[in-house]
Amino acid sequence: MKRILLTVLSLATAATVATAAPLVYQGTDGPGKGKHIVFLAGDHEYRSEESLPALARILAKHQGFKCTVLFDIDKDGNISAGEPQNIPGMEALDSADLAVVFLRFQGLPAEQMKHFDDYLKRGGPVVGMRTATHAFKGTPEPFAKYDYNSKVAGYESGFGHQVLGQTWVGHYGQNHKQSTRISIVPEKASHPILRGVKDVWVQAGGYVGKPTDGEILTMAQPLNGMTPDSPADATKPPQPSEWARTYKSESGKAGRVFTSLYGTSEDITNDGYRRLMVNGCLWAIGLEEKITPDLNIAFVGAAKPNTFGGGAYARGIKPEMYAGFESPIPGSNNTKNPDAGKPQPKKENKKDEAKADKAP
Repeated sequence: MKRILLTVLSLATAATVATAAPLVYQGTDGPGKGKHIVFLAGDHEYRSEESLPALARILAKHQGFKCTVLFDIDKDGNISAGEPQNIPGMEALDSADLAVVFLRFQGLPAEQMKHFDDYLKRGGPVVGMRTATHAFKGTPEPFAKYDYNSKVAGYESGFGHQVLGQTWVGHYGQNHKQSTRISIVPEKASHPILRGVKDVWVQAGGYVGKPTDGEILTMAQPLNGMTPDSPADATKPPQPSEWARTYKSESGKAGRVFTSLYGTSEDITNDGYRRLMVNGCLWAIGLEEKITPDLNIAFVGAAKPNTFGGGAYARGIKPEMYAGFESPIPGSNNTKNPDAGKPQPKKENKKDEAKADKAP
């Protein structure tokens, strides 16, 4: 009876959520030919809806991958940022060779989560960016174990901890006041992900980096300022920022994972960071022998992102507006929140809500 009720509720939910056709960039030639990458964009602040299609274009145009980009979609079929928690097209994961995850506190419907769950069960490789450490919150059964604060035995602290190697910990620098310099760990300089990577500077404030295991590749130093030559914050020693690891799936297969605690729309304008992410995708999918120091990581199309900020995403953009390799990303600079200034409902007085408020 319980199973029947869950099925009815899932069908009812499916009938109320908006849909949108997936955004697909089809590569033609390169090391990624014949491989499929699925990008999941759904955070509230860091402009994953701009970072991920820009990275997808690079990997499709220059490296030959088929790249599918999925977004949170509102009731009008527009790209939203974090809310509503609705990512149509998740079935693309059924044929994916790599999932690039840039989500925050998503409580996706069960029929959407099922495809993500199936992907992880088969040990699909994962690249996680910034808020992916706390990608899920309030996910319905039977997928509640993916929540960032999961207490499920054997899957404590959810997707971030179990797959990426770290759940949400905390900030380690102030956004828009402190940028971050990322340096290579000397003994890891020969790692394929680091080939050709240099001068990495990102505009996002720091995150606490405490990976459970894996190879720590880089260290992040918060700076007192928003330029690459800003002085280091002497009160904040460097912390891990990117690492490589594996997770064990239910199938028994070990899936490769590359985790980055950065990745905003403005971060990827830095050549060093963008190369780091492109290399990380190739490594995760098992193409490390194709990573060269001069791999083409040039932007495809416009590269003038909106500044990241809570709710400050471009309004009125549908996925199809980003089709092809020349349409501008972002589609506009209309980032004003129409609900700004209106009274907001009070948050529940719960520990997890308080913790959520402190997340980016």
